[in-house]
Amino acid sequence: MNEIASAAPHDLSFLALFLQADPIVKGVMIMLVLASLGCWTVIVDKLLRIGSIRRQARAFETAARSGDKLHPQMAGTTGRIVAAGHEAWRDQDASESRAERRERIERAMRAALSVDMRRLQTGLPFLATTGSAAPFIGLFGTVWGIMNSFSAIAASQDTSLSVVAPGIAEALFATAIGLVAAIPAVIAYNKLTTDLGRLQQSFAAGITALGDRLARDRKAHLRAEAAE
Repeated sequence: MNEIASAAPHDLSFLALFLQADPIVKGVMIMLVLASLGCWTVIVDKLLRIGSIRRQARAFETAARSGDKLHPQMAGTTGRIVAAGHEAWRDQDASESRAERRERIERAMRAALSVDMRRLQTGLPFLATTGSAAPFIGLFGTVWGIMNSFSAIAASQDTSLSVVAPGIAEALFATAIGLVAAIPAVIAYNKLTTDLGRLQQSFAAGITALGDRLARDRKAHLRAEAAE
């Protein structure tokens, strides 16, 4: 009775589980926490940037379809696309057909868009890697921790729940951290990839409309540019 009364309950808080874990399991936990923080940094940055560029894409597509003026001096992705289109429009060969001129102008604008899209994709491979690898890294920590727990049980020759549970809990904590890192990374990767695809489609629709306008009548555009 005195032995049971004197036995202090095992601390199973998150901090205690981390502090009491094997050094290798601790290393796994730290790696997963850092990966999770990195993922959330990428997620927040991409959501803010994509939100801003989404507004540009809608405005660009609307203006290109409605025939509104689009200036190369505009800020952001829209400005770079329009600047590339105007640059290609100025550099014309009198022998080329309207279809050839339009294709060349659109190609220049698509190239400018692809540069910005590649910048937006930075960090997405990290999300994909974390989403796929974090559960297995956490599982490695769990297997390692359980092996150590069984070794300790064999050494102490005590299989009571009070002896087994703490070690198992410490090991399973690594898997839990792996899932905490992986689940948001997978969800965010799928969402951001879809958002980038829609952005590209919106810009592409505007590029098609603007390319047609720029290629339609070279002299009219030259007069409009001179008037500006």
